[in-house]
Amino acid sequence: MTSFTSRSYRMAALVAALVFPMMAQAHPGHEEVQGVAAGMLHPLAGLDHLAAMLAVGVWGAQMGGRARWILPLSFVVMMGVGGALGAAGVKVPLVESTVLASVLVLGLMLALAARIPLVVGGVLTAVFALAHGHSHGAEVASQGSALGYGVGFMAMTLGLHLTGLGAGELALRIRREGALRIVGGLIVGAGAWMALS
Repeated sequence: MTSFTSRSYRMAALVAALVFPMMAQAHPGHEEVQGVAAGMLHPLAGLDHLAAMLAVGVWGAQMGGRARWILPLSFVVMMGVGGALGAAGVKVPLVESTVLASVLVLGLMLALAARIPLVVGGVLTAVFALAHGHSHGAEVASQGSALGYGVGFMAMTLGLHLTGLGAGELALRIRREGALRIVGGLIVGAGAWMALS
């Protein structure tokens, strides 16, 4: 049976293998990245998206049990819904404020090691995901293939969730629960910095 640590390293290597070639393509001097590649790059381009998506995975690990898969999957599904709404030009109120709130709230959940009912955590995650998805989907018109873009951003989001989940599980296995609280504090700090910028 493959060890958890070995699986975690393989997952991180897979994410890196997918991300780094696309980052090279996005470097000035190359053609504009479109479709799947653009969708995969978009979550990495903003600290708000990156922090929230990693936080969902880490929070799932911290909560444990079914939260490990319910939080990431509810995020990906509802982000897809939000993306479709954004691509279709449907207006959703307070998208940017909700994206920012997601960073602050998810960071606080980690920093406080919050043990809230799973249904509340799932709904909270879904609301944040809808806003993130709408923000991504609104970019589709300028990025070429809407379907490819959507597949790309959902795949990268799942990769970021799994990376956060793997890191969180590893921290728990080596009895470094306090590290997850520190990560949460750093995410809250990043959210506060973004709010003041």
